[in-house]
Amino acid sequence: MTENARVAPEAVRTVACIGAGVIGGGWVAHFLGRGYRVVAWDPAPNAEERLRDLVSAAWPALESLGPAEGASMENLSVAATLAEAVADADFVQESAPERLDLKIDLLAEIDAATPEGVVIGSSTSGYSMSEMQGSARTPERLVVGHPFNPPYLVPLVEVVGGERTERWAVDWACDFYRIAGKSVIGMDRELPGFIGNRIQEAAWREALHMVAEGEATVEQIDLAMTSGPGLRWAFFGPCLTFHLAGGEGGMAHMLDHFGPSLKSPWTRLEAPELTTELRDRMVAGTDEVVAGRSTAELIAQRDRRLIAVARALEEVERAEAAERAEGTA
Repeated sequence: MTENARVAPEAVRTVACIGAGVIGGGWVAHFLGRGYRVVAWDPAPNAEERLRDLVSAAWPALESLGPAEGASMENLSVAATLAEAVADADFVQESAPERLDLKIDLLAEIDAATPEGVVIGSSTSGYSMSEMQGSARTPERLVVGHPFNPPYLVPLVEVVGGERTERWAVDWACDFYRIAGKSVIGMDRELPGFIGNRIQEAAWREALHMVAEGEATVEQIDLAMTSGPGLRWAFFGPCLTFHLAGGEGGMAHMLDHFGPSLKSPWTRLEAPELTTELRDRMVAGTDEVVAGRSTAELIAQRDRRLIAVARALEEVERAEAAERAEGTA
């Protein structure tokens, strides 16, 4: 039940974004693109200038996807204080740096200043809400809303509460994020690293091992993913992909036939020691792949390609829906 909330998820008009770095700024761009009024606050020097530059850089991508009615960069204001930022908020998204002591103190400060009944979400990528909500006066309204970068293009957000979070807040947050255009996973319990991070971390550790052992280069690893499993994972994910690998027997055949090979020493889930040599190899290999392109150029290329994938999938999904409709007519 969400009757404890000040407003219904569909009635949200103003979102406060606390923290305006890469993730926080990405959230600002996303909410603006969905037609919300956004009030941001970040204590860093020149934070407003950097935030407006980030939003301006993201806006062409949002326009190409089709912004919501009323969406405008003019709907962004930057507050002088945290209290001012949250004073009229219908929802708060916190995106401060990943330091537990900072998160604990900041969430307590946000909680103390935010109107009663307003849900507060944290973008943390590594801490549980149970770890962060201990100093809050009303911890029952605090949830994790973990996004993927950039939040204005990658739709996933993982939502989970802490030990002192009440169910209504989790349900409200899930509903709001969906209305705000996100693809939502409402997690049943806290899990270190959440879901998406744990999957990509496994691949990342294996990549580090291969570079450390001289088994593959950074370029080869990225090509193997983008030209191989990455293409399939964009629409089916690893589980359905392996289900198809089982042929007509599906996942059952896949597990029965290939299950024993899972014991083979193919992968190494423990991270390798991050030695100076490994660090230097990773940096040098990445520099070769970057080939002199600036961060801004890479971000623009990434955004164009994400949009192309999203559009292609939407087109296929519309065609499939039309086929299903014809079949039931």
